[in-house]
Amino acid sequence: MAYAFARFRFPGRRAGLFWLLLGTLLPQVALMTPLYVLLTILGVRASLLGLMIVYTAFSMPFCVWNMRASFQAVPGELEEAAFLEGATPLMAFWRITLPLALPSIAVAALMAFLIGYTEFAIGWLFVDRGENVTLAMAVSGMSGQSVAWSHLAALAMLMSLPVVLILILRRYLMRGLLIGRIDE
Repeated sequence: MAYAFARFRFPGRRAGLFWLLLGTLLPQVALMTPLYVLLTILGVRASLLGLMIVYTAFSMPFCVWNMRASFQAVPGELEEAAFLEGATPLMAFWRITLPLALPSIAVAALMAFLIGYTEFAIGWLFVDRGENVTLAMAVSGMSGQSVAWSHLAALAMLMSLPVVLILILRRYLMRGLLIGRIDE
């Protein structure tokens, strides 16, 4: 979707971009009731599949907007040169545009993961079985009970592990992300 918004001109493109931007500004709590009804009709409300669909829908506007900017930054002349060499549009996308846009894709994937990983309110509404709770819900559920502090501390450490890992590996991640850049 991001590539289409970056490279192609089609009717409704500006309206689509506006609605994507509006989707990033809309608070998640405002969509709780419509999502509850929709996922109940689909029969996936109380499942992890339903929760994955909701988290994907919430992170998609940011990811598409971010990756669109990255696809726009890749010069169209590189794709045109690939076409002159006999590449199909799909080959040019896979071998030229996509590798150069990998930093943005990595950032979008990381942000989408963190949105779903740390979200609490939507998960609390949609999950009704103990085996389907997220880590944030488990930490919250343990804090009101008389539970061993060691268990709560272990769960909190597990919850912070991805963020700590990103901070530790930040230098290596940035070096890997900048390999495909273009210098003008």
